[in-house]
Amino acid sequence: MIDMVEKIVKESVNIVEERLDRLREFFPEVFSEGKVDFEKLHEVLGNFSTQGEERYSFNWVGRQKAFRLFQEKAKGTLVFDKEESVEPEKTENVFIEGDNLEVLKLLQKSYQNKIKMMYIDPPYNTGRDFVYKDNFKDSIKNYLEQTGQVDSEGNKMSTNTETNGRFHSDWLTMMYPRLFLAKNLLKEDGVIFISIDDNEVVNLKKICDDIFGENNFVNTVVWHRKRGKDNSAKFLSRVHEYLLIYAKDINKLTFKRIELSPETLKQYTNPDNDERGNYRKLALWRRGGQGGSKEYGFTTKEGQTVSPRQWLVNEETMKKLDTDSKIVVIGDNLYRKLFLAEHSGNIPETIWLDTSNTANATDTIKSLFDGKSYFDTPKPLEYIERMLKLATCSGDIILDFFAGSGTTAHATLKLNKDNDENRKFICVQIPEKIDEKSEAYGAGYKTISEISRERIRRVLKQLESKEGFKAFRLTNSNYKIWDESVDDSSKLKKQLQLFETPLIAGYKELDVIYEVLIKEGYSLNSQIEKINIKSNRIYSVTDIDSNFFITLDSKIDGKSIDELKLKKSDIFVCLDSSLDDSQKKNISLKCDLRTI
Repeated sequence: MIDMVEKIVKESVNIVEERLDRLREFFPEVFSEGKVDFEKLHEVLGNFSTQGEERYSFNWVGRQKAFRLFQEKAKGTLVFDKEESVEPEKTENVFIEGDNLEVLKLLQKSYQNKIKMMYIDPPYNTGRDFVYKDNFKDSIKNYLEQTGQVDSEGNKMSTNTETNGRFHSDWLTMMYPRLFLAKNLLKEDGVIFISIDDNEVVNLKKICDDIFGENNFVNTVVWHRKRGKDNSAKFLSRVHEYLLIYAKDINKLTFKRIELSPETLKQYTNPDNDERGNYRKLALWRRGGQGGSKEYGFTTKEGQTVSPRQWLVNEETMKKLDTDSKIVVIGDNLYRKLFLAEHSGNIPETIWLDTSNTANATDTIKSLFDGKSYFDTPKPLEYIERMLKLATCSGDIILDFFAGSGTTAHATLKLNKDNDENRKFICVQIPEKIDEKSEAYGAGYKTISEISRERIRRVLKQLESKEGFKAFRLTNSNYKIWDESVDDSSKLKKQLQLFETPLIAGYKELDVIYEVLIKEGYSLNSQIEKINIKSNRIYSVTDIDSNFFITLDSKIDGKSIDELKLKKSDIFVCLDSSLDDSQKKNISLKCDLRTI
């Protein structure tokens, strides 16, 4: 019984094992001694082998590293930062400071299939400093070095210039694992919007086709990003960017229509005082290349007759419109009434000229920061608001893992306020250092994430919003991690001594509780409450309909277990060393005991 006590999960989701489990679910016959028999897999799939044949494929130097990057388990954790949060007890919005690769790994279990929409504005690979330099062997150490949180040589950002022979490859290797992990978090009817420019739009589409599937490509939007013209341009003044859109499952994706413009609304009138309200007249006869029905003449229920011709609807539909008093006769022509009440809006187009530009976005930043503009190329509110209006409803979760200036959070809060709705955001931003010569640095800001959080705070105040956000930081795990690179016998002995206790020295209880809940698949909005029991410090962790109890006390008093009145379905988490064998056996009979 004692050996059957389950250990708490100390690592992030194993992506490879998860994918193998899915394959095993559908094709159990292709597994032999726990491994995939690829010959059998070919047979099951109809022997679609292309071995020896030429075929289209997309490859780059670093592709194997990209695959290792998303397969490697997370080595860090997220700690709650109460001082940086606003009304954390009343909100489900989350801002995470950390490298998005590691953060996406940590979110895999808690948020898989829960994100309705993602918007990201990744680095455009312009040859400037390139902060995302990943190390698949130890991503958390790499992150802490790059952001200057530990002392190490060479913790400056790498430079990805066009003279580098792997200019495009480095960017692809950075993007691929992040997009792969992001896809897992999308709901089945979810969608991702990705801003990009000419430098990498072609390559971005190729890796998105690879990850999401060509069939789930929705469209490419061309956005008019610049207010004026660049007369210093060598050939053409570039005033556009792209927005690539992919669905998790295009057969389940739905977009809402966009609101009618004031110009369109003027076309809706009510000259005959129809009780159904304003309407516009749409011609019913076939013109030009429009499709048409079989030719016929028509007489309305009022006895008005029009000459035969091809109409846009068949005779049965025409009679139904006439019965419903939705036909207007003008001369020898028929029109149908399209009422404003039954118009669901316009289908969005692929060229966006009317969603503001970077100059407007800069003005928005200035209005929040006393006339100061701390970002070079922020995205305008209206631009992201349009995406939110198309793809989300109240209650949906929006994720931006290249949060930058914080526009996604701002747009979500504004849309919620304007429409009395309740979308929730999760924003992730690496604490990229700010140039010491910049205006922002002079104002006291040291990192991009500091300004992003401050923007959200000022937006909440400006909107007089009742919302807030919970702030988290990526840091080292509270669990002692076995260093597989150690092979020296004396160092191995020292490492074994470290594992006499499972937690690092100087850990904080709340930090450990958050690490447990994240890696057990509970959301960052889980409620943590201290139970009123004198003999031990015990906490209850609740996330919607899931719950567990946890204590990190070195010894557990039997009275505590009795007072909790645990049921077989309850989960109780504690240090393995806090219970003797007899206690483990007795508690395991009462509940689902898990130890650290």
